[in-house]
Amino acid sequence: MKMMRWDPFRELETLSSRLNQYLGPPAVTDEEAAFGEWAPAMDIEETPTEYVMRADLPDVKKEEVKVGVDNGVLSLEGERKQEKTENTRKFHRVERVYGKFVRRIAVPTDVDQQKILADFKNGVLTVHLPKSASATPRSIDVKVA
Repeated sequence: MKMMRWDPFRELETLSSRLNQYLGPPAVTDEEAAFGEWAPAMDIEETPTEYVMRADLPDVKKEEVKVGVDNGVLSLEGERKQEKTENTRKFHRVERVYGKFVRRIAVPTDVDQQKILADFKNGVLTVHLPKSASATPRSIDVKVA
């Protein structure tokens, strides 16, 4: 059996991270905290012809979301508003986050920024970032003599 040196600080850090996992708020990076009160979860997928970005925005109205591209940066902005509560309602747990959000992502250089499209359906924002024609892979037939 291998002997290990006891490090009380490592054990405290492990205990702290376990407690935060169960009791604390969701982890937010410094970048996200600087822009808004919360940040929607996102997936970014690459296909041969485009990049597809999907963001989960439950309880956010289509009119409350702004999508824009400026200097090679795609920005998503909006707000999830909390429903008005009455004094007669009693909550046992509130975990959903409300407030403004902003997500900014650098757009790859091979994207045709003039053809970016976005649609919003069932609480999911989908942004299509088509690749420029020069960046799309092509096959070339080579004739052997």
